[in-house]
Amino acid sequence: MNRRSPHSRHTYPHIYAMIAASFILALIPALSLVPAHAAAASFMASWPYKAGVLGAEQVVVVEAKSLRAHTGVLSLREKRPDGGWTVVLSGIPVALGKNGIAKTKEGDGRTPSGVYPLGEAFGTASKPKGLKLAYKQTTKQDYWVDDPTSADYNRWVAYGGNPDRKWHSYERLYQPLYKYAVVVRYNDEPIVPGRGSAIFLHLWRGADKPTAGCIAMSEPNLLKLMGALDPAKSPAIAIGLAG
Repeated sequence: MNRRSPHSRHTYPHIYAMIAASFILALIPALSLVPAHAAAASFMASWPYKAGVLGAEQVVVVEAKSLRAHTGVLSLREKRPDGGWTVVLSGIPVALGKNGIAKTKEGDGRTPSGVYPLGEAFGTASKPKGLKLAYKQTTKQDYWVDDPTSADYNRWVAYGGNPDRKWHSYERLYQPLYKYAVVVRYNDEPIVPGRGSAIFLHLWRGADKPTAGCIAMSEPNLLKLMGALDPAKSPAIAIGLAG
């Protein structure tokens, strides 16, 4: 009779566990890709439907390579009579939030994901020639309030007094990055305190310089995009993972 050592009864289970662990670890890289691919496929398939719900016939599509990416690529699509979409502008590099996309709260450094209407344009400069969007030239008295405790949260307010005495936090609209800008109507129907505010398309500080949550680009590209937007087509913006 062959006798087993006192520890032999534990040897095989340990070996099996090690093999199983090695197999699982080997699968992790592949498994981690599945949600991203699924999310990307879902975004590319769903934004036309969501744009349709909004009645949008123009959509600015912003694609990021990952949820943590702080850069992306922008295109402009227009709806055809047959229901398909034609690419009008493409390949425009953009800067996104410093912590990527999929915003959930105020100050998280993320750009919102999803589909939202675009609002009016504004800027410190005079209205660009040929612009169809409603445009307002800003002054030093224009602010966008990002104080969740204020009744003015996520609203544009003109105020002549000391803003520090009125709000705990606010965004000055009279600044170089807002020479030209377009409002992204995120968190405005209804406004949810603390969900996020002051999301715009605006000028970037540089291709490798992320934003606090907005979508930024070069001045020539922003003017080209703004000039192509037509309020009669109810323009919207769709932000998500690249397909």
